Amino acid sequence: MLEIESLHKRFSGKAALDGVTFHVGRGEIHGLLGHNGAGKSTALGIILGLVAADAGRVRIGGADVQQDRAAAMRKVGAIFESPAFYEYLSGWENLRILAEYSGPFDPAAARQVVERVGLTKRIHSKAGTYSHGMRQRLALAQALLPEPQVLLLDEPTDGLDPEGIKWFRDFILDLRAERGITVLFNSHLLAEVEQMCDRVTILRDGKRVFDGPVRGLSDDRPVFDAVLEPWGTACGILSAANAEILGPGRFTLSAATDPATVVATLVGAGVRVRAFCPVRRSLEDLYMEIHHG
Repeated sequence: MLEIESLHKRFSGKAALDGVTFHVGRGEIHGLLGHNGAGKSTALGIILGLVAADAGRVRIGGADVQQDRAAAMRKVGAIFESPAFYEYLSGWENLRILAEYSGPFDPAAARQVVERVGLTKRIHSKAGTYSHGMRQRLALAQALLPEPQVLLLDEPTDGLDPEGIKWFRDFILDLRAERGITVLFNSHLLAEVEQMCDRVTILRDGKRVFDGPVRGLSDDRPVFDAVLEPWGTACGILSAANAEILGPGRFTLSAATDPATVVATLVGAGVRVRAFCPVRRSLEDLYMEIHHG
């Protein structure tokens, strides 16, 4: 549904994107991850046709963004950067005006979307009185009004409280279940991305450093947390067993290594094993390995 091919973009001589390629399948929820300055927002801006790429191509549902932006954008709803509203107008009037920029306003469809995002009680209040969470819901309503096939979201949960983040996650998952919508969003909230996404692309300094499924992060090398004393002695034994030390008390073993054998070797060498348990390798583990490896 989304094809991003070899995107290049420089600002003031510095590469913001350096040959970034990734694809998002129909009905997939895809996370774009990276530190500030990694190139996430630049990539989204190019996908939306708001930023001109120096080289590379973007297609949405087969339509080329650079050659026929209008056709590509007909398939898309988006929240990009901080949503801007007319503060002195109601949420409803904002929706109507913003929708009319791209086509006729359908009040019945708008009422459905407003109900869906939980803003019915406040939709006729001035946007200037909205909390941050309500503004995000209004932005989501605006993005959904054209009934898009693709939803592009720029840090959609930034600044939300835990309840707001959970609401957003459930909303997107339900929307995909009901309508098969395709979602691409960038975020720095690793736990949220892990719970929501089918696949992730991680950018670092404008380059793609990982692209793959979220499930399966734990498939290659099991991760263990352990309390081992003395840790220095334990490290030598673990390294001899081809373990990769991730940090104090955390390491990976190859899938072929029997943890029981490792424990027996540690005990035999006089290491006190106070705890030794497998943990699921998280997206955060992967992210830290990439950025500090």
